[in-house]
Amino acid sequence: MARNDRWPALPYGDWADTCTTLHLWSQIVGKVRLVSTPWLNHSWNATLYPCPRGLTTGAMAQGERSFQIDFDFFDQRLVVSTDDGRGRELPLPGQTVASFFRGLLGALGELDLPVRIHGAPNEVEEAIPFAEDARGSYDADAARRFSQVLLESSRVLQRFRSRFLGKSSPVHFFWGGFDLAVTRFSGRPAPEHPGGFPHLPDAVTREAYSHEVSSVGFWPGTPQFPQPAYYSYAYPPPAGFADASVAPDGATFDPGLGEFVLPYDAVRTAEAPDAALLAFCQSTYEAAAEAAGWDR
Repeated sequence: MARNDRWPALPYGDWADTCTTLHLWSQIVGKVRLVSTPWLNHSWNATLYPCPRGLTTGAMAQGERSFQIDFDFFDQRLVVSTDDGRGRELPLPGQTVASFFRGLLGALGELDLPVRIHGAPNEVEEAIPFAEDARGSYDADAARRFSQVLLESSRVLQRFRSRFLGKSSPVHFFWGGFDLAVTRFSGRPAPEHPGGFPHLPDAVTREAYSHEVSSVGFWPGTPQFPQPAYYSYAYPPPAGFADASVAPDGATFDPGLGEFVLPYDAVRTAEAPDAALLAFCQSTYEAAAEAAGWDR
């Protein structure tokens, strides 16, 4: 692939409705993973993962049977695979949130993998029950470009993760916030998080932030922040963090978000996109670690 193919344009305004649809579909799939995996600290068991064709749950289990769910953004389908060679497919074009919800749970039932999930989304302001949500915009090309951005970002974040000897999360995709992230830990406990995320139990948030972190990731944009961007934050935010000088050019601290932000286009159009993103990851981590007095 040419560089511009590997780092495609993804202007939020051009696919905002599709982005919302994919967010809600990913929540349905993510909730299946949540109830089909043993709980892991900081809800790491619930996440999805970028893969060459889209997003995957990886292997999950119901009893002694294993299965997997994949978003395939090349062939525009959702694929359910089982360890006995059976499977089901659900076309993505033409689906509403409600029909996707019914179709996936129905497919799992046909494969003798019945699951029960919480039937409404988390971390969104308007938590319409999945079974009642008639939204269903789908731009196949935008979905494919989004998938490519996640894959390239994940590849670079994996390199960044490999530099750290302490506790670190996998590079994974959180369907609640609809963002890709990797998180480093100082090893010290953190003060209790205030919580307050919409439609998310505070106990979940407080356990997720029970220890000091420096986290970096990518989100595709929201109505409140309508552009794709990389972000980096620390919890608890140490004094002086916001004033640190970070790289590359274009990275700034957003007081409203309380984190450093680097527009995706600054990476996409850079002479060396990998180096630009790694510079953002490293410099913002160093800003957090130095300000908070981590034992490096």
